[in-house]
Amino acid sequence: MLVTAANVNDSTVLEDVLDNLRAIRQPLGRPRRWPAKLHGDKGYDYRSCREVVRLRGIIARIARKGVESATHLGRYRYVIERCLEWVSRFRRLARRYDRKASHYLGFLRLACALICYRRAARLNLLTSNNP
Repeated sequence: MLVTAANVNDSTVLEDVLDNLRAIRQPLGRPRRWPAKLHGDKGYDYRSCREVVRLRGIIARIARKGVESATHLGRYRYVIERCLEWVSRFRRLARRYDRKASHYLGFLRLACALICYRRAARLNLLTSNNP
């Protein structure tokens, strides 16, 4: 997660987001440093964004302005939109009461932890009921 001002274009902080990624844990083998693919909408259709992604060995799946419809990325975009909707259910995050970015980031991390805990508890409950 990276918190920026509202008037900052997402494409300008893509490199910072990729640099701050933690290793991806897998059940077997070594942790991967980078994800295999990056799905982005037309807001990331810049040569600099594609170059940043390519230099890290990530396959860029970015919709092109005026060429390709964003509906091709719809099934992948749904996952992101769903997660953002889960976070926006927390009123403090939806309204942004805090002025300091560090306070907002702390509440954002807390919300993500609660979402993961609730999802894990629900999955545990579902699996424990089935013999």
